[in-house]
Amino acid sequence: MLNRQRLVIYDERRRVLEGEDIEEQVRDFIGDTVEGYVRAATADGYPEDWDLDQLWTALKQLYPVEATITELEQASGGDRSGLSQDYLAAELKDDAQHAYDLREESLGDEVARELERRVILSVLDRKWREHLYEMDYLRDGIGLRAMAQRDPLIEYQREGFDLFNAMMDGIKEETVGYLFNVEVQVAEPAPVGDESESVIGEVIAAAAAPKAPLLAKGLAPSRPAHMEYSAPSESGGVVHGAMEVEEGGIVEIDPDASRADRRRAERSRRKGGR
Repeated sequence: MLNRQRLVIYDERRRVLEGEDIEEQVRDFIGDTVEGYVRAATADGYPEDWDLDQLWTALKQLYPVEATITELEQASGGDRSGLSQDYLAAELKDDAQHAYDLREESLGDEVARELERRVILSVLDRKWREHLYEMDYLRDGIGLRAMAQRDPLIEYQREGFDLFNAMMDGIKEETVGYLFNVEVQVAEPAPVGDESESVIGEVIAAAAAPKAPLLAKGLAPSRPAHMEYSAPSESGGVVHGAMEVEEGGIVEIDPDASRADRRRAERSRRKGGR
């Protein structure tokens, strides 16, 4: 079972690393995530019982919601009783897709596609590592199921399948959150002597393990770039950092280092790679 799961994840990584266009996949992530929020918030009771304020609060943490509860109530008959789960899901999915249209326009196609690849790769790798730890814990304790007259192998497969599905949902949700909320600044390259530098701004270091270099064939821009970022951390704070991006990969650097120190480190890295 774990080998099949590994093949799924490695196939996703391969697509990203080979530079395939994953915009459609990102759009699916957005739709699936928003629908999951809606279904969870409207699973029980009648429309009058649904806590839509709480749903909207959760969605606003994910993306900039434009649709309002009042607008949807009026469009469905004038009050909350006319709302349905399917209607809410469809309207909010459309709202989220429109928000991503605006996000793409603000970034530009090239930056948006690059951001998608880096975010998905980072979130995918971290979530897969977490899943492997969880599967280890499951395997270590699965023998206890025999004491309850249950087949340990069947229980391992069932619970492992549930963990994998939860991981995939988490990948979608975190990817969508970072794509909407990470702040990206793009500046034109400015000549400095014989070199050119550009600031592409914040990427996805908050989605990666701290200080873990991101190396991804085919993901770097065609010209060298200096990248600085600040993004929400998992603890609720803010992560700041910098990266040097060149053909062949991304190397995280010390944001407090001087330009001379950064250049010396880069020359040393290049010599080491020969």
